[in-house]
Amino acid sequence: MKRKIVEIDETKCNGCGLCASACHEGAIAIVDGKARLVKDDYCDGMGDCLPECPTGAIKIVERDAAAYDEKVVQERKMAKMQEQMKAGGMSLAGKTPPPGGCPGKAMRQFNRTAPDGRAVAPRPPNRRAEGCPPYPDGDTNAQSELAQWPCQIRLVPATAPFFKGAKLLIAADCTAYAYAAFHRDFMRGKVTIVGCPKLDPVDYSEKLTEIIRENDIKSVTIVRMEVPCCGGLEQAAKKALQASGKFIPWQVVTISLDGRIIDS
Repeated sequence: MKRKIVEIDETKCNGCGLCASACHEGAIAIVDGKARLVKDDYCDGMGDCLPECPTGAIKIVERDAAAYDEKVVQERKMAKMQEQMKAGGMSLAGKTPPPGGCPGKAMRQFNRTAPDGRAVAPRPPNRRAEGCPPYPDGDTNAQSELAQWPCQIRLVPATAPFFKGAKLLIAADCTAYAYAAFHRDFMRGKVTIVGCPKLDPVDYSEKLTEIIRENDIKSVTIVRMEVPCCGGLEQAAKKALQASGKFIPWQVVTISLDGRIIDS
């Protein structure tokens, strides 16, 4: 197929490696002192490497090339990370991927515990309905409940290890801002992924289908705002659940603009 892809002029390349570091997909490597495109289907043609090149050796061209394969790219990154872990006793927690990866896509897992060292337990999503008292001001247990990184639907690898056996929370970006106790009431004990169907020009259903299909997901909670555009996230999640061919417990919770649970 004919598409946009990077082209490197080795006569201009000084081998500094800045382009390889800037390439989110790891499509560029330094070979014999020169930058080279590793494989056509590793390059998405977005050109993040261009502004980093000090010699102007890189440009975007349109030519016959294999289609960009995001799944292969993510699997390749995972394989490299596993190799590093085996070689150096490295854990995913707090670590970054090999050189050439995007820091924003570096996978991390966080073990959440209460300040006294106890493992945290999930709280019900609707405290009032469950007869739970409100959280007191200055609650010493207040902490982030994000279990992993990245959390954006577009960035998270579908085969990331933290999805194995996870309770999945699919949340609209605005929900955590509207609902004050979002971390404790919704995120605790779950793997959280977020997105906005109005701002992201993509159909989330394909990515969500892959996540659910390829992993042993225990449950799915969808949290959305009451505005109509948030319906796109809910529909994508429902479509993914159906397309996955699995029977998984799921629920939808709707948050009002003033921060109340109005439907669950």
